[in-house]
Amino acid sequence: MDDLTPEALAEKWLSFTNEQRSELLSRRRENQLNENALDKAPTNHGETAQASRPTSAPVPRISPSFRSRTRNPDMPLRYSTVRGRAFGEGIRAAIAQSGMTGRELADVLGWQEAKVSDMVNGKGGITFQDVVLVLGACRVPEPERERLLDLFPDRELDGWWQPHGKHMPIRPRTARTHLAAAESLVSWHPHAIPDLLQTTDHARVWLTASATVPATEVDERLRALQELQELLRNGVDCTFYIHEFALVLQVGGHEVHVTQLCHLMLMANWKRIKVLIVPAAAGAHAGIAGPFTQLKFPKYQPLIWATTENSSLFVEEKSATDSYESVIQALGKISLDQDESTAWLSRLCVRLQEASGAERVTGEDDEPFPPL
Repeated sequence: MDDLTPEALAEKWLSFTNEQRSELLSRRRENQLNENALDKAPTNHGETAQASRPTSAPVPRISPSFRSRTRNPDMPLRYSTVRGRAFGEGIRAAIAQSGMTGRELADVLGWQEAKVSDMVNGKGGITFQDVVLVLGACRVPEPERERLLDLFPDRELDGWWQPHGKHMPIRPRTARTHLAAAESLVSWHPHAIPDLLQTTDHARVWLTASATVPATEVDERLRALQELQELLRNGVDCTFYIHEFALVLQVGGHEVHVTQLCHLMLMANWKRIKVLIVPAAAGAHAGIAGPFTQLKFPKYQPLIWATTENSSLFVEEKSATDSYESVIQALGKISLDQDESTAWLSRLCVRLQEASGAERVTGEDDEPFPPL
């Protein structure tokens, strides 16, 4: 198995029987233990032995062409990337579903536990063959295995455009993972109510109107949306900039519309949530290019998340994220403040209710979260 390409190495490993895999892993572990013993054994001169080591079970090597495309393992990581964190989360999930702990996996592979930790946390010194061995030892199903093997070579690249085919996935993994880890969120929406603030009835109308979302998926997408909204309970500080046009647009019937506006006022009373309105009177503005969400984290650099009809974009290059920060600052200068925005929403609700002759409109999603 020497000098195999990564693809050939993966194919060879996956062709092994469980007994063959166990035998190879056992020999790798024995070699590692022997190497550790030789490293620690003093010579006659009191130096660490560098004698020849057992070679009964050669370890597969990565081809030079692949190695040249990867970062020098002796160089420290510049910073964590979206791809790297997605890869680490995938490895963590693979270990968890195997029923092993990181230490147990390290024992099976003949590694130090720190090496497993480095792989999960996206640190250097990990090779393609290491990933193949971990995925094989954990018996990872083929679709997830192929996803992680494809992701590994690019895990240190800035930015990530994810095409999703005909329509967005029901539960976009990367977005959910990063939203759960964020300490602050700033979201700008020029033409629609943000997903995180939508009522179920409002969201159902949007999904039903979509040209790409299958009707059979609507109910499951609504459940996934509610799961995403639950992440607001994690203590993330949220600021939502919403254009006036998105608020006056009637989505669904009158009752759905008014209930959605009342829900926005309720959410705006949350301690960690601000809903700020950009009035139509502001005219042309810095956010006219389109919606986006900025996420900031305690341990790594900010990113920008934007979506299209069937793709997701994660921007993390500093000059680009700084540009979006400038847009946010500009929106802050023209938007109504918190009190003015709440008062504006209240007046709109009253006007719409008076126009329909309704004293009060309520719905099942009028209070999905406890008021703070």
